[in-house]
Amino acid sequence: MCNKAFTKKSSLITHKRLHSGERPYCCDVCKKAFTQKSNLITHKRLHSGERPYYCDVCSKTFTQKSNLVIHKRLHSGERPYCCNVCSKAFTQKSNLITHKRLRCGERPYCCDVCSKTFTQKSNLVTHERLHSGERPYCCDVCSKTFTKKSKLITHKRLHSGERPYCCGVCSKTFTEKSNFIRHKRLHSGERPYCCDVCNKTFIQKSNMVVHQRIHSVEPPYC
Repeated sequence: MCNKAFTKKSSLITHKRLHSGERPYCCDVCKKAFTQKSNLITHKRLHSGERPYYCDVCSKTFTQKSNLVIHKRLHSGERPYCCNVCSKAFTQKSNLITHKRLRCGERPYCCDVCSKTFTQKSNLVTHERLHSGERPYCCDVCSKTFTKKSKLITHKRLHSGERPYCCGVCSKTFTEKSNFIRHKRLHSGERPYCCDVCNKTFIQKSNMVVHQRIHSVEPPYC
């Protein structure tokens, strides 16, 4: 079909399922199906809560060995994937690929409903849920649902009271990393968003967007 070559017959068999659509390994809990048995085993850990891979530095656990390998680079500082244009380095190959797409403007993933394009497939999948109404991540405390797992994790901190991001200057804590980053700019004076008309700078992008309306001919609300 595509003439791709493999060193192992088992790899060819798995690959051909991409063309045929065959997904012979099925989860007996949620009926989600997979092309590879290894992917099913990893998936079932989401239901069982099993996290067999353990970081010997911070004790964080993982469902997949590959995620542990990537995580340990946070401790070691290793960033093996480097951009050959700007020399920026990354812990994951996928992050380097996304970075290079941002540089060249490539957006290969396209929504078949509204034609919006994305640099990452995961962003397309999340976006498509806006059209389908699917909200697969559900809070086990209040049953509120979300389109992204990260939103569920942040939401559950409202129930647990967990605020894992702590300012080293004033000790204020936050449930979301993005809010923590914005707060730190109050101490550092960093204002990374700049108006291209008058050069006024802002801590938050949303504030810059509102400001730029004063330069536009027509008012935004009428």
